[in-house]
Amino acid sequence: MSFLKSSFLHAILLVAIAVFIFRYGIRPPIPQSLFLLYLGITLFGIFLYVSSSEETWRSFLSPLRATFFEERFKWLRAGVFIILPLLATYLVYLRVQPRVEPPAELRTIHPAPPDAISFRNGTIKLQGLGNPLRGDKENFQAHVSKGKEVYFKNCFYCHGDGLDGLGHFAEAFNPKPANFTDVGTIAQLQESYLFWRIAKGGPNLPTEATPWNSAMPAWENYLTADEIWSVILYLYEATGYQPRKWEQGQ
Repeated sequence: MSFLKSSFLHAILLVAIAVFIFRYGIRPPIPQSLFLLYLGITLFGIFLYVSSSEETWRSFLSPLRATFFEERFKWLRAGVFIILPLLATYLVYLRVQPRVEPPAELRTIHPAPPDAISFRNGTIKLQGLGNPLRGDKENFQAHVSKGKEVYFKNCFYCHGDGLDGLGHFAEAFNPKPANFTDVGTIAQLQESYLFWRIAKGGPNLPTEATPWNSAMPAWENYLTADEIWSVILYLYEATGYQPRKWEQGQ
């Protein structure tokens, strides 16, 4: 019997058409659970068709018997025995590989800062606080240079040498490191906010910033206050942005 006229080929074509319709022909796209349900019903219907009579059942089994038992199909048979285990291995890999998916809960990208934070052995009041190094006009460029040095010793591995969040380790984190060149980051924030986020890092994010906790360490354990302020100066100088100012009276 010609392979083109066999029930086996007809069944394969019907399955392929069903997969295409269920996956791409239905709008809006259906959930995976519904896709599997529809496909299962289709496979059951196809099985009923190919087993409905002796003739159709023999027609369905004929290509399989020829592939597995006839000498002329030995190379095809060898290929099947190689491809099927590889396909099974790949499907298992897809099932067990780790996935990082966004949480169902809403997350605040820039959570509200506290009025004051503890830093080393003291307390720093953030409300109304500006960068104390910004007013030192005589040594301003020296502070910026110091900030650049601190940045490239500690920060560029994640945030990148272009300050764009594309550092060497960036792909390992979710969420990705902040892109300081984006107008939605430091251009929208006060310098005291940056000091808080750098000093406290991901471990001290408030509840509304979870569950996507930042991977950034608490830099207060490694940097002095002046080093953090100098890094902040460098970020604004390198990106060309100006920090947001506190309103008068605050």
